[in-house]
Amino acid sequence: MSETPVRQKVNELFPELLDGLRILEGRFPSNEIAARVVRAAMSQPGIVGARLWRADRGEAEVWAEGGTLPESTAGGMKPGLPVDKSKDPAVWVGALGSDDFRVRVLEVRGAEAIEERVRSQMDLLARFSAVVLALAERRGAMKELSSIIEATKKLNSTLDLGELISIILQIATRQSGAERGTVFLVDREHNEIWSLVGLGLEQHVIRLPLDRGIAGWVAREGSAVRLENAYDDARFEPDVDRKLGFKTRQLMCLPIRSEAGDIVGVLQLLNKAEGFSDEDEAFLDALSAHVALALEKAQLHRERVEKEKMERDLALAREIQSGFLPEAPPAFPGIHIAVSHRPSQMVGGDYYDFLPVTVDGKDGLLLVVADVEGKGAASALVMANVQATLHALADHIESLEKLPATINQKILAGARASMAQGRITKYLSMFLALVDTGGRSFRYVNAGHVPPAVIRADGTVEWLNTGGMIVGILPDVQFECGTAALAPGDILVACTDGITEAMDAAGTEFSRQRLAGMICPLRHQSPEDIMRAVLAEVDKHSRGGIYEDDRILMVMKAQ
Repeated sequence: MSETPVRQKVNELFPELLDGLRILEGRFPSNEIAARVVRAAMSQPGIVGARLWRADRGEAEVWAEGGTLPESTAGGMKPGLPVDKSKDPAVWVGALGSDDFRVRVLEVRGAEAIEERVRSQMDLLARFSAVVLALAERRGAMKELSSIIEATKKLNSTLDLGELISIILQIATRQSGAERGTVFLVDREHNEIWSLVGLGLEQHVIRLPLDRGIAGWVAREGSAVRLENAYDDARFEPDVDRKLGFKTRQLMCLPIRSEAGDIVGVLQLLNKAEGFSDEDEAFLDALSAHVALALEKAQLHRERVEKEKMERDLALAREIQSGFLPEAPPAFPGIHIAVSHRPSQMVGGDYYDFLPVTVDGKDGLLLVVADVEGKGAASALVMANVQATLHALADHIESLEKLPATINQKILAGARASMAQGRITKYLSMFLALVDTGGRSFRYVNAGHVPPAVIRADGTVEWLNTGGMIVGILPDVQFECGTAALAPGDILVACTDGITEAMDAAGTEFSRQRLAGMICPLRHQSPEDIMRAVLAEVDKHSRGGIYEDDRILMVMKAQ
């Protein structure tokens, strides 16, 4: 194929440029071509220096330069104009083409006034170089686009957060040539950034406050950082290097933004021998939105999996907890009992029980209603511990008042171990009643619990307050024992505060006075009917209310 006149002329005047580049065959990146353009300009007679400018969106920078030149400032060139209007005879400035955003300008300086012949050769070089650089940059853009498409495919290949971060780091380190990398995720709730995995970091988890370190600064400010020597920057935290036995030199850190512009993470790359470039930053910045979308999907998937696992665990815990509670009240001479239990969550801290016991050679029935502070899994665990302790002690009851005292000491012993490990401790209130054979009297201890009521057959009400403070707060607490006689038709009503403190939309509690007042006109009915009527009224009262707790209601009627 014959050469074009322009290429023939360039081949005659600038053989080093054409022969060395093989530009039209696409073998060299645009940065290498820019350097060769500068060398080609300097090969002409009388030229002592050349500089190739690149202005992108109004910001000019030196792309390549060589020889003797004044300080590189953009003052002599206005981005957007094709040529400089300077009249200096020792300077030639020419545009090397432009597009909507980018302007390329070649600046050439001679030892003295540049001859017209050389200026004509510079015009020719500019025309040819403009085409060559445009082709090279398009090739680079296509290559970058292909890399982004390929990277996006990989990012969408998994929903596992750890695997996804590994893929992100493999893409970033391979594209940039970095030695190591870390993806930090932003935890706004705890004001931290944290890494799940770091390439080359043997999966160490790193947590840093948002107000510390380069990565924390990038997460706060949203601006990229590139450093040639990280230790020269006051924001750098060398503690991580010391902990991992690593030496950070070059560093590039970029924010990972969601489609809405929110910073969801930070990508930090370490150590590249020749330093991180604009091209590295541009590629990773272009990839940022895809990375953010993949991270958000993976985190949502992770949260969903964890939620499903927690729900399965709680369902199992509820099944186990329901096994702790009696299926139905036992038959006992002289009394009839009905009981209801409803946790506000999957598991709860309310507890009731019926334990046949023998005290001083006499058979009795121990009634228990207890309420562990709080609700949920932690309260349920304390409830299980109390239940196990009571069952262990029930066969050897010396006196009723010693039961809450023993449970108090055991809870405090466990609390000391929990506090030493940084865990929150729990306390509880409880009501214990030991019904004598025949159901005509009972002894009781009220350890800080909602006072149960004895509603007499004639409609009078007595509150059972004797006992002591709640369990699990202070050591060596002593409790008192109270007694109550029962006549046929008398009713004992015990509950947890989920009944008496149930609130309506205005924040008004149901209250124990309302509970007793409601039962009085119902006292001639069966315990089951009384229980159902109370629960229905509490539900009606609390519908649309602002607070709900675990609920136990126990109704015992003397026959």
